[in-house]
Amino acid sequence: MILEFADIRIHPGQQAAFEEAIQRAASTIISQAKGFQGYKVNRGIESPERFVLQIFWDTLEDHTVGFRESPLFAQWRAIVGPFFAAPPAVEHFELVGKSD
Repeated sequence: MILEFADIRIHPGQQAAFEEAIQRAASTIISQAKGFQGYKVNRGIESPERFVLQIFWDTLEDHTVGFRESPLFAQWRAIVGPFFAAPPAVEHFELVGKSD
């Protein structure tokens, strides 16, 4: 399993609208992508315009090729992109341990 970690900064005052948009886009668009396993979204407390999006994929290529090179990516960005104050910083991680 691969974790996509996106650090997102949005325009001030748009938190409620962005929260609705990102959850709608993740559950209706990204969820259609091959290899999608689930997602989490967190809002910053000290920086309320900062959000962390975590998406779980079967493989790195499911995100970088299967999703990013598909029409689903354009649909996703059409919904959430207008909120972005800057391009999100995205990194990928592999699980090396967990607690039950």
